[in-house]
Amino acid sequence: MQTKISEEFSHSAEGQEAEQILRQCVHCGMCNATCPTYQLLGDELDGPRGRIYLIKQVLEGQQPTQKTQTHLDRCLTCRSCETTCPSGVQYARLLEIGRDIVEKKVGRSITQKMLRGVLKNGLSNPRLFQHALTWGRKIKPVLPRQLQEKIPAATSPGVMPQAEHARKVIMLEGCVQPGLAPNINAATSRVLDRLQIQTVRPQQAGCCGAVRLHLSDTDGAIVAAKNNIDAWWPLVNEALDTRVEHIVMTAAGCGVTVKDYGHLLAHDSAYAEKAKKISALTCDLSELLTDSVPELIALVGGEITEKLVWHAPCSLQHGQQVRGKVESILQSLGVAVQTCADSHLCCGSAGTYSILQSDLARQLRDNKIRALEASGADVIVSANMACQQHLQTGTKMPVLHWIEVLDQALANRSALIGPVDAVSDGTDIATVAEPVVTSPVLMPSESEIAAMLQANGETTVAKKKSGKATGRKKAAGPTKTGKSKKQ
Repeated sequence: MQTKISEEFSHSAEGQEAEQILRQCVHCGMCNATCPTYQLLGDELDGPRGRIYLIKQVLEGQQPTQKTQTHLDRCLTCRSCETTCPSGVQYARLLEIGRDIVEKKVGRSITQKMLRGVLKNGLSNPRLFQHALTWGRKIKPVLPRQLQEKIPAATSPGVMPQAEHARKVIMLEGCVQPGLAPNINAATSRVLDRLQIQTVRPQQAGCCGAVRLHLSDTDGAIVAAKNNIDAWWPLVNEALDTRVEHIVMTAAGCGVTVKDYGHLLAHDSAYAEKAKKISALTCDLSELLTDSVPELIALVGGEITEKLVWHAPCSLQHGQQVRGKVESILQSLGVAVQTCADSHLCCGSAGTYSILQSDLARQLRDNKIRALEASGADVIVSANMACQQHLQTGTKMPVLHWIEVLDQALANRSALIGPVDAVSDGTDIATVAEPVVTSPVLMPSESEIAAMLQANGETTVAKKKSGKATGRKKAAGPTKTGKSKKQ
């Protein structure tokens, strides 16, 4: 695409970067075929190609209008277009540059400024968000329906592991996840603990910066990124014995942002190299656990009987270009897992999008729910808390993080075999009310399992066919998802 950037932007780093991206685009329109908003609205300006033209006009000196801003605001930043684009156009980065310019030139109404200010400062501050959530739950009955949907019932994270291991990873707890879905981080810690991997959670770390980036506050996102780098840097220093292997993300939306720190701080002489290293160390939980499949099979192979349908977050499949790993892990464990039709399309959550563009977000959610429910599965699993919360408002099917399913399977296995003393730190894991493993367990043999079951007044037929135990009697009762396991 030919372009001539105006003098106003041609000498800035952003302007030069935008020009390079624009020149990659051959305006073929293939991106529109996989754009959720173009599919809904059918407007060229509500597709990637049309938005690229709008940004090009602004960079060439044309004054943007409120209409320009509206079309840019409607973009989910799902990045499905980037997956589709044959020319490798970095659309999300171009959109970020365009939005920042339009934000400064067009501005917002007082109402919009207030709402965006509340979202930026409230969602990115875990302590403030937790206070707001606590009060929101108390007054939930009198709140508008749209807000009621976004306030889930309080849940307990269960027991957090305390054992130390030689292998260590940093885990970013997130801004809203500890309040809305605290079990995700706890479940991750418990599963990793069983694999003899310790999760380290530096208290100084905070918001990844995604919320501010969504709201065109690049400066605020940079501050958040630097804060996290400062919090993590002592733990990634190769000269120290406490060095961690990876920085693990349980929320795909955070993961795609932290993996981009190297680009976000590329022009900061004090942080550029540090940011590049932090990004290189960052991985999604599925990327970490791919190498631990044999151990997971030994721990919970054949234990998960529910049929699962996988919702791939856009921030994972398009933003991070990580595909197939979660499904592969679950299938290796003998789980019946499937994907839905149009799995490449966004569910409509997209950070703050479901609040600021609620009508479009609801349509996208309903389309996604219909596709997921048509699979005939028992449970929807995902890898991004925001997607889970958004989808759960539109369905009665349980929507869980996939690591929670593994965690519950570990708890069920522990309940089946009863008290186990062979724990690395001597802890008796059967002392907790809801069985949760806090240390690696040496798995007993079939004969030992049979003896323990007989001692408890139960019977079993310990035979194997094709590597799977058959004839085993399990205690009836609800699983995490509320469905009883087959006996």
